[in-house]
Amino acid sequence: MRARDLVSDFPTVTLDTRAADAARLLAEHGLPGLIVLNDDGRPRTILPGTQVLRLAVPRYCLDDPALARVVDEEHADAFMRGLGERTVRETLPEQPRELPIADGDATLLELAALMARTHSPLVAVVDDGALLGGVTLQALMGQSLPH
Repeated sequence: MRARDLVSDFPTVTLDTRAADAARLLAEHGLPGLIVLNDDGRPRTILPGTQVLRLAVPRYCLDDPALARVVDEEHADAFMRGLGERTVRETLPEQPRELPIADGDATLLELAALMARTHSPLVAVVDDGALLGGVTLQALMGQSLPH
């Protein structure tokens, strides 16, 4: 089985998409991440939901998790408002990493190795530079586990 056999249509965002809109897409569709496209419509990277959370959670709570406990419940429940007008571009790490993007001919083991190396629950699958869709960790595991 090849990547193109497991691929499914996947919502995409651009670097200029508001992070709050990306978070809404993640939540509404129950997705582990989103495919981020360049201006030319080609996959640039994967935006895991955890990266959106990093932008929403106050810095002091990331630096010292004990401080999250002292925030009253009303304010703690509203932390996603912290995304404000920030964009997907702002959620991405400054240092580029290996991109979780695979060719349509990639095997299940190649996809698994890529997900493990990049710590990504989603791989964008391309053919001749064009996006075919995404393969999720769930789809990969479902196909790989013995029945």
